[in-house]
Amino acid sequence: MENEEITNGRLLAVENLLRVHQVEVTGAVSPATLVFLHDALGSVDQWGDFPRELALSCNLNAVVYDRAGHGGSSPMLHTRDGAYLHREALEVLPELLQQLRIEVPILVGHSDGGSIALIYAAYHQPLAIITEAAHVFVEEITLEGIKKAQLQKDRFIRKLSPFHGDKAENLFGAWADTWTEDGFRNWNIEGLLPRITCPALVIQGSEDQYGSDEQIRRIVSGIGARAEGFRVENCGHVPHRQAERVVLQRMSTFIEKILKGE
Repeated sequence: MENEEITNGRLLAVENLLRVHQVEVTGAVSPATLVFLHDALGSVDQWGDFPRELALSCNLNAVVYDRAGHGGSSPMLHTRDGAYLHREALEVLPELLQQLRIEVPILVGHSDGGSIALIYAAYHQPLAIITEAAHVFVEEITLEGIKKAQLQKDRFIRKLSPFHGDKAENLFGAWADTWTEDGFRNWNIEGLLPRITCPALVIQGSEDQYGSDEQIRRIVSGIGARAEGFRVENCGHVPHRQAERVVLQRMSTFIEKILKGE
């Protein structure tokens, strides 16, 4: 018998109507709520069943949402620029949490979502953060991976269309164009890391085509003693899908320790 209730809706956050998916677990053990932040080309549906599995494993409620321009949310209202991750972390996400009355978030961010979680945690006080394949600076491997994707643009758009509909082409362009702009080459958020005081689990696949082990090393070093790294062997850019059982177990163990105050 299922012990969770799933609801879908749309909320207005900083001019954008966002699709929000909520998993409410019966008898949740804590006021903490898991908040999932998808990657640059992601959406609620692309997370698959992972948010629900983690919520049930930890006995916590969960929220997953589509950022503007993704999935079931409204199209992007403005051309994306180099400050887009800061706006998502410091304008959109705080308003969304306020509307949903989430006062004790545990952020789970993948790729761009991981960077958003780090920026948010530098200015706010989540209970904890978990990042997968997050970036804190621009690497050559990232640019090379994006340039290879640009050569296969049509294939990428075909794969994205079932999740993003007629927004898929604009979404792909916003991702690729922003990261490969000359002005974005110096994007770097390492200076924010010492401001993060909550526990952090930092996950990186050993074969990530968009980031090297230097990302995980710098994030853990920048945050300090409350951060722990977890390198997933034989895994690419999407650990929660490519090594689902291993990642689910590692996240669950980390969250259980946080809830126990360890």
